[in-house]
Amino acid sequence: MFATDVVFAVDSVPAVYGITADPYLVFTTNAFALLGLRALYFVLHTALAKLTHLNHGLAIILGVIGLKLVLHWAHGIWPAVPEIPTPVSLAVIVLVLAAVTLTSLYARRRDEVTPGS
Repeated sequence: MFATDVVFAVDSVPAVYGITADPYLVFTTNAFALLGLRALYFVLHTALAKLTHLNHGLAIILGVIGLKLVLHWAHGIWPAVPEIPTPVSLAVIVLVLAAVTLTSLYARRRDEVTPGS
């Protein structure tokens, strides 16, 4: 976990310097990012334990975002390529998260009712 934090911190420094050259802002943004990353890790760990299908939902969401990025890039080169509007992608994200949550809770309740099967 610590190595992940260090890689994240080192990786984000050039991105912050692309926005500002103030060393104080660079340091504080990375410090807060590291603090938030550690907390987010524990939240995701707990959520993955309770929401068994969350990893599948996140994979779908990343696929949709990747498709949106590729279509956006292709639209810049070939204007005939369609783009996915932001409200549509947000709706897909919300629907996928809702579906994953409901199916995970249903599966968990089913496993509690019929243990060992």
